Amino acid sequence: MHEINEWPEEGELVVCTVEDVKDFVAFVRLDEYENKKGLIHISEIATGWIKYIRDFVREGQKIVCKVLNVDTDRGHIDLSLKDVNEHQRREKIQEWKNEQKAEKWIGFVAEATGTEPHAIKEVFYTHFGLLYPAFEEIVTEGEAALKKFGFSKSVNEALKTVAGENVKISKVTITGTLVLTSMKPDGVNIIRRALRSAQPKIDDVEIDLTYLGAPNYRIKVTAPDYKRGERAIEKAAKAAIGVMERAGDAAKFVRKQKAKSA
Repeated sequence: MHEINEWPEEGELVVCTVEDVKDFVAFVRLDEYENKKGLIHISEIATGWIKYIRDFVREGQKIVCKVLNVDTDRGHIDLSLKDVNEHQRREKIQEWKNEQKAEKWIGFVAEATGTEPHAIKEVFYTHFGLLYPAFEEIVTEGEAALKKFGFSKSVNEALKTVAGENVKISKVTITGTLVLTSMKPDGVNIIRRALRSAQPKIDDVEIDLTYLGAPNYRIKVTAPDYKRGERAIEKAAKAAIGVMERAGDAAKFVRKQKAKSA
């Protein structure tokens, strides 16, 4: 769960619960953002002509939406359901479920060691932007990961026990955002070259790029472990930035950090 005052970013995928469906709009609650509500206009429900909006959404349904616009002054969040494909929906739901599990595990550790859950979450968010990947790294990296976190011995032992009992590692995922800006007449081609260079062939590593809206491009690396994933994402980002800078344009890589949990 995010801080009460935190807002989602444009282009972000969010898990929502449908609360009310009208003739031309659906109102939802953003499950990952406390006290935040959003709306989906009928034009963003599905492609093509829609006669009855309830053929696509209903009260109580869990859905994954893309954030189109955030107006913090008005407390207004516009969402799209049609812009989320099935693959993205499955991945986001899995991430959300994993975060819920991690919340419970941190609760177990906090209760067993007399530690504030917030203290553990703060460290995990700082390193990963999410909670679940921290438990994955504890399983794959062991003492090296625990040493990096800087917790007490009792918390480390509890984390190691909980992670070992609950996390089964197959692949790990690391994400970030490439910010690519070009003012050149052929800027589109320069950015295309940069994106191609951000997909080097690396054994056992998958690199996916998603357009979030100019100038942002999401880069996601799936790898057997975090060390390989970190090396891959750094290599990919460095390659893209190199192309942009050699052309005299601006570029940077941002590892998204979620706000600290309340």
